[in-house]
Amino acid sequence: MESALEVFVAQGYHAAAMDDIAERAGVSKPVLYQHFPGKLDLYLALLDESCDTIIDNCRAALESTQDNKQRVAATVAAFYEYVAGESGAFRLVFESDLTSEPAVRGHVDRVTTECAAMIAHVIHDDTGLPADACRLLAVSLVGMAQVSARFWLTEPGGINRTDAAALVAGLSWRGIRGYPKSDEPRPDEH
Repeated sequence: MESALEVFVAQGYHAAAMDDIAERAGVSKPVLYQHFPGKLDLYLALLDESCDTIIDNCRAALESTQDNKQRVAATVAAFYEYVAGESGAFRLVFESDLTSEPAVRGHVDRVTTECAAMIAHVIHDDTGLPADACRLLAVSLVGMAQVSARFWLTEPGGINRTDAAALVAGLSWRGIRGYPKSDEPRPDEH
């Protein structure tokens, strides 16, 4: 799996060859095919593992504290940490050259869907907003964290990962804290 990840990250799905993966893994091509019927099956296994990692990191960040400002910071930091990982596995999820393949698209969408569902649950519990509004806000927060982390990684500049994540967490927190907790009076109830 590690060898396949290296090849897919370096070459993309279309340019990667099972021969290259087998060679890098130090096994014969038939041995590789004993474990994975084809290149797409191997790619999907790696993609599933990568998606699980992001989702698990998001869950851990949300569960790390009951303080919502710290939750926002931890969740944004989790995306930045994942994108900065040495393996480059984030490229499978966020920069795949195979997103037109329905199975790949489903895996990639699962990251946004599951992370947003967890965040929406927190927003709903705190604000009492309708479920649709909570989901929209949560997807927006996930998108901000994911896109900004990828942008940060590719942009040459002097902002280190911790500072970049803190900037985006600050922006996110300033926005989401504007929705009062359900036990606080709403601005339109004056």
